[in-house]
Amino acid sequence: MCAGGRYDGLVEQLGGRATPAVGFAMGLERLVLLVQAVNPEFQPDPTVDIYVISSGAGAQSAAMRLAEQVRDAAPQLKLMTNYGGGNFKKQITRADKWGARVALILGEDEVAQQQVVVKDLRSGEQETLAQSELAAKLALMLG
Repeated sequence: MCAGGRYDGLVEQLGGRATPAVGFAMGLERLVLLVQAVNPEFQPDPTVDIYVISSGAGAQSAAMRLAEQVRDAAPQLKLMTNYGGGNFKKQITRADKWGARVALILGEDEVAQQQVVVKDLRSGEQETLAQSELAAKLALMLG
């Protein structure tokens, strides 16, 4: 489930100077299974409200920043960011599989212009707007 320890010599082994360090890892899937075993009524909700899609190296890092801004503005919403690559169509299919209501789409052009494409995955309607207007638009769409 969890493991960790001291890694004082690790940085030095990798060529750096000796640095005190600790670390740990946790198996999230195993943790969910344990919670379900202890509490059989617990069922994680497999849906998300917003799925962030990006294409291009610059767009992916911008997508991470945008996702953090959305999480800060609307912490009650469930948001997922795609890190698995793939073209836009494949990523939209993944968003739909997760039950997302809205997809936020960033390409290199949108990043350069500080815009985002907001796609309603239920109606198929989409619009491009300034990233500064995103919080207000999501509030209208998702309440």
